[in-house]
This record gives sequence, C-alpha cells and structure tokens, in this order.
Amino acid sequence: MAESKEESLCKAAQNGDLCRVKSLIESGADVTFFDADGLTPLMFAARTGCAEVVQLLLDSGAPWNALSPSNISAGDFAMENGHQSAFDILLNAGIQAELILGTIARKDNAKSNPNDCYLEDRVTFSEDKVMDMESKAVMMAWERPLMEAHAKAICSGGGHILNIGFGMGLVDTAIQQYTPASHTIIEAHPEVYDRMVRTGWAEKKNVKIVFGRWQDVLPQLDSYDGIFFDTYGEYYEDMREFHQHLPQLLKPGGIYSFFNGLCGSNPFFHVVYCQLVALELQNLDYSTTFIPLPVKDCLGEEIWEGVKHKYWQLDTYNLPVCQCMDDTE
Repeated sequence: MAESKEESLCKAAQNGDLCRVKSLIESGADVTFFDADGLTPLMFAARTGCAEVVQLLLDSGAPWNALSPSNISAGDFAMENGHQSAFDILLNAGIQAELILGTIARKDNAKSNPNDCYLEDRVTFSEDKVMDMESKAVMMAWERPLMEAHAKAICSGGGHILNIGFGMGLVDTAIQQYTPASHTIIEAHPEVYDRMVRTGWAEKKNVKIVFGRWQDVLPQLDSYDGIFFDTYGEYYEDMREFHQHLPQLLKPGGIYSFFNGLCGSNPFFHVVYCQLVALELQNLDYSTTFIPLPVKDCLGEEIWEGVKHKYWQLDTYNLPVCQCMDDTE
C-alpha cells in the first residue's frame, strides 16, 4: 500500500528534512495527523530536535498541545531529549496560545460556575484527605511539606498574613508557627467553615475568619505582608482575576504565593503555565521565582487509593514566590 502524504510528513519531520516537510505541507498534507502509534509530525520533529521543522509545522497549524496515547506532548519530547531550541519554540507557542485561547487550564464556564457547584456539595473529612461528592480530593495530607514551605515564604517578613482557602488547615497550621501579627482566613465552603469553628480556629487570638467567596468579601479585607491563594473548584481564570487585586491587597515588600497545581499531570504543560503566570504577574509589576521541591517520594500509589483524580503526577513541585519588582531590586 502506498504511503500517505501524512505518513511521509512524519518521516520527513523525523529526519529533519525541512524542504521535504515544506513540500508535503504545500501539497496538502495534514499537519494534525496522528500515525498508528498516536504520534504527530510535530512530535517527531521535537523528538529529533529540528527547530526549523518544529517552527514550520507550528506555523502551518500543527497543534502544540496534542498528546500521544501515553500523555506525552511535542514539548515533552523536546524536553526529554535535551533539544533546547525546539523546546524554546514550543514553549513560546504554548504561552502565546494560552494567552489568547487558554486551551488547557481554562474552561468555558459560561453556563455554570464550578465553584458554586462545589460549595453546594457535601464534603467528607478523614485524617489524610478532604473529598468532594465525586471522590475528588479537595486537599490531601501529602501536601503538608509543600504547605509548610508556602507558609515559610509568605511569613518571611512577619506582619499580617492572609490565606484564601482553608481545606485541611495545613497551611494555616504552618502559618501559626510563625506567630503573625494577624492571620486572616477566607473559607467559602459551609462544612469546612463549621469544622474550623468546631476545632477552635475562631478562638485563636490572632485569627480572623471570613466566611464567603473571596470575590464577595474583598471589601472586608485590608492589606497584608503575606498572601497565600489555594481555592478548590475554581479555574485559572479565577486566580488570574485575583491577581488583579494584588496591588491593593499586598503591602510593598510583601510576599505572595499560590498552590501551583497548574497542569499537574503533564511536565511540559506545567512549565508553560508556570511561565504564563509569571508573565502575567510581571505585567502587574511582580517578579516570580519558582523553588523546586521534590515530591516523588511522597506520592506512592497507595496515596491515591479511593481518589478519582490524581491531580499531581509530576516529580517536582515548583513553589512560586512573588514580590513587587520595585522591592526586589
């Protein structure tokens, strides 16, 4: 059987044959084609590391975020094989596409607000996790070292601390160890709020609990020396909206951080979103540093028993530390 144009395109991309790739595209070869193994021409070019072919395929409409059956993208192939030029081109393509379209972490939520659905559902509490009604984890105990690191970052200058999203109370427990001047906690889920009150959080001298969605309670807030953001049931757009309020909420010299679960099932997509959020914060005059924390040893299969969705599957967690650029110079 004669080889199709698309199969020839995959071979040419794998061989880094720029002229052949260009000729096949001009003759109508489909750049979105998946071969029998579930690989695209762009994946072949990225795995080989031919940057010119990668750029040509992207310019011709090849999807930068297509995934193989084993959940590997073209960017992952470039990253795994150390092809920096091809990686940089794919990273830039991903950032630009997400800035315009938001095809991965943003959702079309015009019909319903996912946060509202979560807030109306029951949650269950155990020693090692909080779960929603769909057996998805709201927070899990394996996150404790991460939350302790977040608390250390946002409390590094002391003063007044704001946390948005209580969950299991991991980050708030860690914050208390730094005896902040004040510690404000926003929690929107009624059952989580009730549990906070029953376990004594409302009685702590330096703690103020604000019940409600952060969007609704902004007028009740002051300005803070450290802020942490970790909400459940919201999309990237919600955090992006919160960032617009940072200039009013974060004092000069203050530290902001957030739970960086962005695209936690794919290494390359995670890098794209780390760079995207850093770029968007830079536009607000904040610099962002990512501190890599190894988490592979914390995540055995037994951790996820009974959990519907493994929301983190990467070996390294990149903890963001954000500060006004005028105060870091």
